[in-house]
Amino acid sequence: MKDIFIVEDDALIAMLLEDMLADLGYRVCASAPDLERALAAARDTEFDAAILDVSLAGQSSLPVANLLDERGKPYIYATGYGAAPAGSSPSTLPVLQKPFQLSELEQAMKRLTEV
Repeated sequence: MKDIFIVEDDALIAMLLEDMLADLGYRVCASAPDLERALAAARDTEFDAAILDVSLAGQSSLPVANLLDERGKPYIYATGYGAAPAGSSPSTLPVLQKPFQLSELEQAMKRLTEV
């Protein structure tokens, strides 16, 4: 698992996440800042796993998660809200709590590969 899809509406956090993933040996193959582009990329892009922000400018990323479930793509949520959104499948664990450190991201990515 090397190619990662990021769904994050904050450009600075997306860049930081991309740098952190690169440090861990992953490659960000796609990134989307809003629900519309995230759904399109989740449908049309090849990747191994995804990291989803829970809230995209006030919109839930749950539709993206549902599409990833349909495609059989593993993912985790990154959130400052404390939990995955209501209606999430149980396979969405782990939930990465913002702000996070490199070691926490590394741990979450390792757990993601075990799902």
